Amino acid sequence: MYNAENYLKRLELSNILREPIIRTIMDTMQLPPGSKGLDAGCGTGFYTLMLSEVIGDRGHVTGLDIEEYFLARGRSLADKSGLTERVSFIKGDIRMLPFNDDSFDWVFSMDLIGYLPTDPVELLKKLARTVKPGGSIYILNWSSQMLLPGYPVLEARLNTTSSGIAPFNAKMKPELHSMRALEWFHQAGLRETNVRTYVGDISAPLSKQTQKALLDLFEMRWGKDNPELPEDDQLEYQRLCRNESPDLILNLPGYYGFFTYSLFRGRVL
Repeated sequence: MYNAENYLKRLELSNILREPIIRTIMDTMQLPPGSKGLDAGCGTGFYTLMLSEVIGDRGHVTGLDIEEYFLARGRSLADKSGLTERVSFIKGDIRMLPFNDDSFDWVFSMDLIGYLPTDPVELLKKLARTVKPGGSIYILNWSSQMLLPGYPVLEARLNTTSSGIAPFNAKMKPELHSMRALEWFHQAGLRETNVRTYVGDISAPLSKQTQKALLDLFEMRWGKDNPELPEDDQLEYQRLCRNESPDLILNLPGYYGFFTYSLFRGRVL
Protein backbone atom coordinates (compact mmCIF):
# COMPACT_ATOMS: atom_id res chain seq x y z
CA MET A 1 0.00 0.00 0.00
CA TYR A 2 1.25 3.49 -0.90
CA ASN A 3 2.62 5.48 2.03
CA ALA A 4 3.78 9.06 1.35
CA GLU A 5 6.29 9.10 4.22
CA ASN A 6 7.94 5.85 3.15
CA TYR A 7 7.98 6.94 -0.49
CA LEU A 8 9.62 10.23 0.47
CA LYS A 9 12.37 8.32 2.27
CA ARG A 10 12.98 6.21 -0.83
CA LEU A 11 13.11 9.29 -3.05
CA GLU A 12 15.65 10.98 -0.83
CA LEU A 13 17.73 7.81 -0.58
CA SER A 14 17.75 7.54 -4.38
CA ASN A 15 19.23 11.04 -4.61
CA ILE A 16 22.54 9.59 -3.43
CA LEU A 17 22.77 7.83 -6.79
CA ARG A 18 20.90 10.30 -8.98
CA GLU A 19 22.14 13.71 -7.90
CA PRO A 20 25.48 13.73 -9.82
CA ILE A 21 23.94 12.64 -13.15
CA ILE A 22 20.90 14.93 -12.81
CA ARG A 23 23.16 17.89 -12.06
CA THR A 24 25.18 17.11 -15.20
CA ILE A 25 21.99 16.87 -17.24
CA MET A 26 20.65 20.18 -15.98
CA ASP A 27 23.95 21.89 -16.69
CA THR A 28 23.70 20.78 -20.34
CA MET A 29 20.06 21.82 -20.83
CA GLN A 30 21.11 25.42 -21.44
CA LEU A 31 18.15 26.90 -19.60
CA PRO A 32 18.10 30.70 -20.10
CA PRO A 33 19.49 32.64 -17.13
CA GLY A 34 16.76 34.55 -15.35
CA SER A 35 13.99 32.47 -16.96
CA LYS A 36 10.73 31.26 -15.48
CA GLY A 37 10.12 27.52 -15.42
CA LEU A 38 7.83 24.78 -14.19
CA ASP A 39 8.91 21.52 -12.56
CA ALA A 40 5.87 19.35 -13.27
CA GLY A 41 5.61 16.53 -10.75
CA CYS A 42 8.34 17.98 -8.56
CA GLY A 43 8.10 15.46 -5.71
CA THR A 44 10.13 16.64 -2.73
CA GLY A 45 11.46 19.68 -4.62
CA PHE A 46 15.09 18.53 -4.47
CA TYR A 47 15.54 18.99 -8.20
CA THR A 48 13.34 22.08 -8.30
CA LEU A 49 16.03 23.76 -6.21
CA MET A 50 18.71 22.47 -8.55
CA LEU A 51 16.86 23.99 -11.52
CA SER A 52 16.74 27.29 -9.64
CA GLU A 53 20.49 27.19 -9.12
CA VAL A 54 20.99 26.62 -12.86
CA ILE A 55 18.96 29.66 -13.98
CA GLY A 56 20.37 32.00 -11.34
CA ASP A 57 19.00 34.46 -8.83
CA ARG A 58 16.89 36.40 -11.33
CA GLY A 59 14.93 33.33 -12.37
CA HIS A 60 12.01 31.52 -10.76
CA VAL A 61 10.92 27.88 -10.72
CA THR A 62 7.46 26.66 -9.74
CA GLY A 63 7.20 23.12 -8.41
CA LEU A 64 3.87 21.37 -8.98
CA ASP A 65 2.87 18.13 -7.29
CA ILE A 66 -0.32 16.42 -6.20
CA GLU A 67 1.13 15.28 -2.86
CA GLU A 68 1.08 18.00 -0.16
CA TYR A 69 3.45 15.98 2.02
CA PHE A 70 6.14 16.28 -0.67
CA LEU A 71 5.47 19.99 -1.20
CA ALA A 72 5.96 20.68 2.50
CA ARG A 73 9.35 18.98 2.23
CA GLY A 74 10.18 21.15 -0.79
CA ARG A 75 9.31 24.34 1.06
CA SER A 76 11.48 23.24 3.98
CA LEU A 77 14.43 22.54 1.67
CA ALA A 78 13.99 25.92 -0.02
CA ASP A 79 13.98 27.67 3.35
CA LYS A 80 17.15 25.88 4.48
CA SER A 81 18.84 26.68 1.16
CA GLY A 82 17.87 30.34 1.17
CA LEU A 83 15.93 29.95 -2.08
CA THR A 84 12.41 30.82 -0.95
CA GLU A 85 12.32 33.90 -3.21
CA ARG A 86 13.37 31.89 -6.26
CA VAL A 87 11.06 28.87 -5.98
CA SER A 88 7.43 28.27 -5.13
CA PHE A 89 5.50 25.06 -4.58
CA ILE A 90 1.89 24.59 -5.64
CA LYS A 91 -0.43 21.66 -5.11
CA GLY A 92 -1.99 20.58 -8.38
CA ASP A 93 -2.51 17.85 -10.94
CA ILE A 94 -0.49 17.81 -14.15
CA ARG A 95 -3.67 16.67 -15.89
CA MET A 96 -5.46 19.88 -14.83
CA LEU A 97 -2.75 22.53 -14.80
CA PRO A 98 -3.65 25.60 -12.69
CA PHE A 99 -1.71 28.03 -14.89
CA ASN A 100 -2.57 30.54 -17.61
CA ASP A 101 -1.40 30.18 -21.19
CA ASP A 102 2.20 31.27 -21.87
CA SER A 103 3.13 31.30 -18.17
CA PHE A 104 6.60 29.76 -18.47
CA ASP A 105 9.74 29.87 -20.58
CA TRP A 106 10.19 26.13 -20.15
CA VAL A 107 8.75 23.04 -18.47
CA PHE A 108 10.73 20.17 -16.96
CA SER A 109 9.27 16.84 -15.83
CA MET A 110 11.21 13.87 -14.47
CA ASP A 111 9.98 10.29 -14.06
CA LEU A 112 6.33 11.26 -14.54
CA ILE A 113 5.14 11.41 -18.15
CA GLY A 114 4.99 7.81 -19.28
CA TYR A 115 4.47 6.72 -15.68
CA LEU A 116 0.87 7.93 -15.36
CA PRO A 117 -2.14 6.03 -16.76
CA THR A 118 -2.85 9.04 -18.97
CA ASP A 119 -2.26 9.66 -22.68
CA PRO A 120 1.24 11.24 -22.77
CA VAL A 121 0.40 13.20 -25.94
CA GLU A 122 -2.50 14.90 -24.16
CA LEU A 123 -0.27 15.67 -21.19
CA LEU A 124 2.30 17.28 -23.48
CA LYS A 125 -0.39 19.38 -25.12
CA LYS A 126 -1.52 20.60 -21.71
CA LEU A 127 2.06 21.47 -20.76
CA ALA A 128 2.68 23.18 -24.09
CA ARG A 129 -0.27 25.49 -23.46
CA THR A 130 1.57 26.95 -20.47
CA VAL A 131 4.84 27.55 -22.35
CA LYS A 132 5.58 30.73 -24.27
CA PRO A 133 6.17 30.36 -28.03
CA GLY A 134 9.79 29.38 -28.60
CA GLY A 135 10.08 27.79 -25.16
CA SER A 136 10.95 24.17 -24.50
CA ILE A 137 9.53 21.11 -22.77
CA TYR A 138 11.95 18.59 -21.27
CA ILE A 139 11.02 15.05 -20.23
CA LEU A 140 13.64 13.14 -18.26
CA ASN A 141 13.04 9.44 -17.63
CA TRP A 142 15.04 6.56 -16.19
CA SER A 143 15.80 4.37 -19.20
CA SER A 144 18.04 1.42 -18.24
CA GLN A 145 20.45 -0.12 -15.77
CA MET A 146 23.17 -2.76 -15.52
CA LEU A 147 23.77 -3.50 -11.87
CA LEU A 148 24.72 -7.19 -11.62
CA PRO A 149 28.18 -7.49 -13.21
CA GLY A 150 28.97 -11.09 -14.11
CA TYR A 151 25.31 -12.17 -14.09
CA PRO A 152 23.88 -10.92 -17.41
CA VAL A 153 21.40 -13.78 -17.79
CA LEU A 154 19.92 -13.29 -14.32
CA GLU A 155 19.72 -9.52 -14.83
CA ALA A 156 18.08 -9.97 -18.24
CA ARG A 157 15.45 -12.25 -16.70
CA LEU A 158 14.82 -9.79 -13.88
CA ASN A 159 14.33 -7.04 -16.44
CA THR A 160 11.57 -9.01 -18.18
CA THR A 161 9.45 -9.43 -15.03
CA SER A 162 6.49 -7.16 -14.27
CA SER A 163 8.51 -5.07 -11.84
CA GLY A 164 11.47 -5.03 -14.20
CA ILE A 165 9.55 -3.42 -17.07
CA ALA A 166 7.56 -1.02 -14.86
CA PRO A 167 6.03 1.50 -15.33
CA PHE A 168 5.34 -0.23 -18.64
CA ASN A 169 3.27 -3.40 -18.55
CA ALA A 170 2.63 -6.22 -20.98
CA LYS A 171 -0.91 -5.02 -21.77
CA MET A 172 0.14 -1.51 -22.79
CA LYS A 173 0.45 -0.43 -26.39
CA PRO A 174 4.05 -0.20 -27.62
CA GLU A 175 3.63 3.48 -28.46
CA LEU A 176 3.10 4.23 -24.77
CA HIS A 177 6.60 3.07 -23.84
CA SER A 178 8.71 5.98 -22.60
CA MET A 179 11.36 5.42 -25.25
CA ARG A 180 8.73 6.44 -27.83
CA ALA A 181 8.62 9.97 -26.38
CA LEU A 182 9.88 11.62 -29.58
CA GLU A 183 6.67 10.41 -31.23
CA TRP A 184 4.65 11.95 -28.41
CA PHE A 185 6.37 15.29 -28.96
CA HIS A 186 5.64 15.25 -32.69
CA GLN A 187 2.00 14.29 -32.15
CA ALA A 188 1.61 17.07 -29.57
CA GLY A 189 2.79 19.63 -32.14
CA LEU A 190 6.27 20.28 -30.74
CA ARG A 191 9.19 20.81 -33.09
CA GLU A 192 13.01 20.74 -33.09
CA THR A 193 12.86 17.57 -31.01
CA ASN A 194 15.93 15.73 -29.82
CA VAL A 195 17.02 13.18 -27.23
CA ARG A 196 20.22 12.43 -25.35
CA THR A 197 21.03 9.63 -22.91
CA TYR A 198 23.29 10.13 -19.91
CA VAL A 199 25.11 7.49 -17.86
CA GLY A 200 25.43 7.37 -14.09
CA ASP A 201 28.45 5.30 -13.06
CA ILE A 202 28.68 3.40 -9.77
CA SER A 203 31.99 1.82 -8.77
CA ALA A 204 33.74 0.41 -5.73
CA PRO A 205 34.58 1.24 -3.06
CA LEU A 206 30.96 1.90 -2.12
CA SER A 207 30.03 3.89 0.96
CA LYS A 208 27.43 2.45 3.35
CA GLN A 209 24.89 5.01 2.10
CA THR A 210 25.57 4.14 -1.53
CA GLN A 211 25.14 0.44 -0.73
CA LYS A 212 21.89 1.23 1.06
CA ALA A 213 20.65 3.20 -1.95
CA LEU A 214 21.57 0.37 -4.33
CA LEU A 215 19.85 -2.25 -2.18
CA ASP A 216 16.73 -0.12 -2.25
CA LEU A 217 17.12 0.25 -6.02
CA PHE A 218 17.32 -3.53 -6.44
CA GLU A 219 14.07 -3.88 -4.52
CA MET A 220 12.38 -1.04 -6.39
CA ARG A 221 13.34 -2.34 -9.84
CA TRP A 222 13.00 -6.07 -9.27
CA GLY A 223 11.10 -6.59 -6.02
CA LYS A 224 12.24 -8.03 -2.72
CA ASP A 225 11.22 -11.51 -3.84
CA ASN A 226 10.31 -12.03 -7.46
CA PRO A 227 7.89 -14.97 -7.86
CA GLU A 228 7.99 -14.64 -11.66
CA LEU A 229 11.52 -16.05 -11.68
CA PRO A 230 12.32 -19.77 -11.70
CA GLU A 231 13.24 -21.02 -8.23
CA ASP A 232 16.96 -21.24 -9.02
CA ASP A 233 16.99 -17.64 -10.23
CA GLN A 234 15.09 -16.49 -7.16
CA LEU A 235 17.72 -18.05 -4.92
CA GLU A 236 20.53 -16.53 -6.98
CA TYR A 237 18.89 -13.10 -6.83
CA GLN A 238 18.58 -13.31 -3.06
CA ARG A 239 22.18 -14.52 -2.71
CA LEU A 240 23.52 -11.57 -4.70
CA CYS A 241 21.18 -8.79 -3.66
CA ARG A 242 20.26 -9.32 -0.01
CA ASN A 243 22.17 -7.20 2.49
CA GLU A 244 22.55 -10.10 4.90
CA SER A 245 24.03 -12.41 2.25
CA PRO A 246 27.77 -13.22 2.56
CA ASP A 247 27.86 -13.10 -1.26
CA LEU A 248 26.32 -9.63 -1.62
CA ILE A 249 27.47 -8.41 -5.02
CA LEU A 250 28.00 -4.88 -3.73
CA ASN A 251 30.90 -6.12 -1.61
CA LEU A 252 32.96 -7.03 -4.67
CA PRO A 253 36.22 -5.03 -4.53
CA GLY A 254 35.85 -4.26 -8.23
CA TYR A 255 32.11 -3.70 -8.33
CA TYR A 256 30.86 -1.57 -11.23
CA GLY A 257 27.36 -0.83 -12.47
CA PHE A 258 25.55 1.95 -14.22
CA PHE A 259 22.12 3.38 -14.95
CA THR A 260 20.88 5.76 -17.61
CA TYR A 261 18.53 8.70 -17.89
CA SER A 262 17.21 9.87 -21.27
CA LEU A 263 16.32 13.52 -21.83
CA PHE A 264 13.73 14.34 -24.49
CA ARG A 265 13.25 17.93 -25.61
CA GLY A 266 10.81 19.70 -27.90
CA ARG A 267 10.18 23.33 -28.77
CA VAL A 268 6.76 24.99 -28.54
CA LEU A 269 5.70 26.88 -31.67
